[in-house]
Parts: sequence; C-alpha cells; structure tokens
Amino acid sequence: MSTRITAAELERASGIMKTVTTSYGHTVVGQSGLRSSLLIALMTGGHILLESVPGLAKTTAAKALADAVSASFKRIQCTPDLLPSDIIGSQVFDYTNQAFTTQLGPVHANFVLLDEINRSSAKTQSAMLEAMQERQTTIGGEIFSLPHPFLVLATQNPIEQEGTYHLPEAQLDRFLLKEVLDYPEFAEEIEILARLEAGVFDLPDEGEHEDVAPPTVTIDDVLFLQSITRRVFVDDSITNYIVSAVYITRHAEKYIGAELGSCIEYGASPRASIAFSKAARALALLSGRDHVLPEDVKALRHVVLRHRIILNFEAIADNIAPETIIDAVFDAVQAP
Repeated sequence: MSTRITAAELERASGIMKTVTTSYGHTVVGQSGLRSSLLIALMTGGHILLESVPGLAKTTAAKALADAVSASFKRIQCTPDLLPSDIIGSQVFDYTNQAFTTQLGPVHANFVLLDEINRSSAKTQSAMLEAMQERQTTIGGEIFSLPHPFLVLATQNPIEQEGTYHLPEAQLDRFLLKEVLDYPEFAEEIEILARLEAGVFDLPDEGEHEDVAPPTVTIDDVLFLQSITRRVFVDDSITNYIVSAVYITRHAEKYIGAELGSCIEYGASPRASIAFSKAARALALLSGRDHVLPEDVKALRHVVLRHRIILNFEAIADNIAPETIIDAVFDAVQAP
C-alpha cells in the first residue's frame, strides 16, 4: 500500500504545476479545459486526443507544454502516404561500414504531436498503437524503448473527412482523454492579437534572448509529479462510483431509459474505469488535495467517456451528442 503524501511533497508538486502553468500561459490564451487535460495527461503519463476545427492552437499548446518542461518535442504531419517507418524509424545501409544502421524516427521523443492522425493509413496507425501501448518500437526485429516520460498528443479535424481513415475503437480506447476545443471568447481573441503584435509568438533572432524566464521544470520534476499522482488516495466509495458509471454505459436502457439508452451500441471498457481513477488523482492534485472527491470524477466524465461510448447509426443520424448520454448516465449514479 502506498504511503500518504506529505505536506512537503504536496508543496513541491504545487510549485511544479504552477511553473508549468505559468510557462504554458505565456503562449496559450484561454482554453482552460485544454490546459487541464494536458496537465492531467502529463501527470498520469497518458495520451490525449484533441479534436477541433483548424486554427485553435492545438499544435501551439502541445509545443508550449513541451517547452515548459524542457522536454524533447516532435511534430508529425499525418498524410495518407505516411509509412510506419516514417514514424518509428528504419534501418539504413551504411556503405562505408558495409552494415545496416538504425535511424530512430520522430516518435522517439518525450512529446509527440500527431497532427490529423485520422489522415494516416491503418498500417501507420497500428505502428503508433505499439508505441502508445507498449512504449517501445520494433525496427528490424530489435526493440527500442521510448523515452520517459512519453506523451502522444493526437489531433483530428471533425469537419473534413475526405481522405481520412476512421480511427479504430481499439486505438481510441488507448487515449486517456479526448478534449474537444471550442472557439475562443471575444476578449481572448483580442488578447491573441495583442500578443501577436507584441511578438510573443515570434522566434527570437540569433543571439537574441526571449523576454521570459527559462523553464525551471525538469524531466525529474515530471517523473516526481507522476510518482506522487499515483499515491493520491482514492476511497472505496469513489471506486464504486467510477465502476457504477462505467457499468451503466453497458446496460444503459435499464438505468437511463430506452430513448437514450438505445443510442449506445457499445458501452465503455474497463479502460474507462482505469482512466477515471488515474485522471481523478491528477485532478485532485491540481486542486491541492491528496485525495479524490466525487466532484473530480464527475468533472472528467466527458473527456474520459466521449470517445469510449460507441453510438449506433440512428443516434449519429439524429445528431445526439455523446455528452448528452454521459450526463444522463451520471444523473443515474448516486454520488458517495
């Protein structure tokens, strides 16, 4: 059994999160939900799927998070002709030494942004599946471990489906969270233009220093954060609350009525319960607590379940949002 978190550890964790948030906020305006989801993914070591129309700072946010923790960052633009070797790496023949050498691909980084992941072919998506789940790649029969921490941030555009490949449910389930981004508020967009005018988003010229304090969070700080997140206390009543909600998604008609319950083709797998447990620990720590509350679980209901509940054709045709069904599920569960 893990030991309880001390006041000193809680204070250190709070300081690390504050530094990351401050550095992240220097670049990204608004999008508080995205900021929380990225921090939760960082603290749990999970992967995150970002969905929005183009231009809502998905790439900027991912890069800002990597910069905040001095981690390696790679961006991969997914296209239909992208090969698995373009992501994981390949063996190249060295004529000088008359031997094959292994060149590791861009997936071998702490933070990997897969831009428009649904544009890559099924074979390429399967290569990413090994990296995401096993945290390793196989090149020429040799296994290469991925760096630690390792975080995949994948994006997809919901308004343009031409030339895309539907993400299989098995891969969707491996994303800890799915965050859906919305347009910025009026005042936030004004701030974006003001920062653009001030040169906040410009790259510094050679020999010029950025007018911002360098990040002080290290990889060791991130590993400490992940370690302490696993030790956040989850009471048995909270566990029952989580499992009850996930269970209802598999037997929805019995609990939320036939009208909404019949919309679900397949309910959430046990990975949803695991995701709730992990993410709720991180959210509690973000709130300065060493224990999880029912409110933490409920606050995560959309980002954990929206990509794990499979709707049937009729529900999709009637434009029934997964969030509507998820809200009904949690209304049917009695919080401890």
